[in-house]
Amino acid sequence: MKNSRGFTLIELLIVMIILGLLAALVGPRMFGKIGKSKQQAARAQISMFETALETYRLDVGTFPTEAQGLEALRKPPAGAKNWDGPYLPKEVPPDPWGNPYIYRYPSQNSDFEIISYGADGRSGGEGENADIVNWKNPGYS
Repeated sequence: MKNSRGFTLIELLIVMIILGLLAALVGPRMFGKIGKSKQQAARAQISMFETALETYRLDVGTFPTEAQGLEALRKPPAGAKNWDGPYLPKEVPPDPWGNPYIYRYPSQNSDFEIISYGADGRSGGEGENADIVNWKNPGYS
């Protein structure tokens, strides 16, 4: 018979401790990137809405009303002459945190406003909870 040697309990505990330390060091860094990627996704979606709204305005002559909302980019609202949509390829998605985007027209800050309230779903906040607004996005004119 061959002598087979297995792992001792001490060796297994050392490996588990090392794995736990690695997870404790790497885990928070990875979760921090998830928040940033959701913010970038919200900015990209808002940019897509901006393009669709500008195209809508070129066809119809004005932006959708606040009551018509972003749904006017998918389905023709009553009285929208020259509507040539849909202006979005799919239904209006929620923001990356699952909340609906806020659309305001007219706006005090720009022609229109598109807002995601961030991770907490409430106005204001910092970090992941910060509001993402089209007129604060880099490159907005």
